[in-house]
Amino acid sequence: MSEREGFITDIMIRIAGDIVLSENPGKSIRKWREFFEVSQADLAARLGTSPSVISDYESGRRKSPGSQFIKRIVKALVDYELERGGQKLYILSKQLGGERFWEAIIDMREFDKPVDIVEFVNAIGATMVVKPESPFIDIHGYTVVDSLKLVLEVPSHEYLKLYGTTTQRAAIFANVKYGRSPLIAIKSMLAFTSLRPAIVVMHGVERPDYLGVEIARRERIPLAVVNKPIEEVLNALRDLVAKYQSK
Repeated sequence: MSEREGFITDIMIRIAGDIVLSENPGKSIRKWREFFEVSQADLAARLGTSPSVISDYESGRRKSPGSQFIKRIVKALVDYELERGGQKLYILSKQLGGERFWEAIIDMREFDKPVDIVEFVNAIGATMVVKPESPFIDIHGYTVVDSLKLVLEVPSHEYLKLYGTTTQRAAIFANVKYGRSPLIAIKSMLAFTSLRPAIVVMHGVERPDYLGVEIARRERIPLAVVNKPIEEVLNALRDLVAKYQSK
C-alpha cells in the first residue's frame, strides 16, 4: 500500500468509526455528507439507490445501515472528494493530526515464543464467552488498553496500532463498563481491513452485553472476560512473558 493509499484508508476508517460509534448514525452520515458538500441526490446516484433512502437514514426514519452500507457511503464521499482534488481530505488530516492511541495504552508486549490460547486464558484467570473456531490458536503478544480512553478519545483510524508487530495478538480492554464498546470499535475498524485480534478480553464485566457477544460471534473473534484487579491481570501477563522468554 502506498503512502497516499494509507492516508486515504486512515481517513475512511476514521469517518466510518465516527458513524458506527455515534448515538445517531444518521445524523453523523449527514454531517460527513455536508462536510464533503455532496447532495443527497449525488450520493444516492453513486450508491445506486434513491435520494429518499439517504434522507430516511439521515432523519432516523430508517434503522441505522449496516457496516457494509456505511463502508459504501464513506467510499462514495471520499471518491467524490478525490475527483475534486481532495482538498477537504488534506484539511481533515490536519484536524486529525497527532496520535492519541499511546495515551490509552496500559501495557503492550510480545512473546518470544507463541502461547497457546487456552493457556493464555487460564493464565490470566479469564472465562471464555465466545470460543475459538479452532483450539489451535497461538498468541504472539498482547495489548492492554484503557477502554474508556480508547473509545472516547482515540480516533478509530489509530485502532490498527492495537496489533503492534503481529496480528496474532490478544486485545485486552481494561475497565469495560457495559460490555459492547470494544467490539463496536473493532467492528468499525473491520469495515476497511481484514485484520482482527486473535482474542478480545474484556476486563471489568461479568458478561459482555448481548451486542458485544453477537459481534464477536459474527466476526469469529474469540471473546473472554476477566474480573480480577487489573494489576493481577498485568502481573499474570508479565509472568507469561518471562515464562516464554527465549533462553
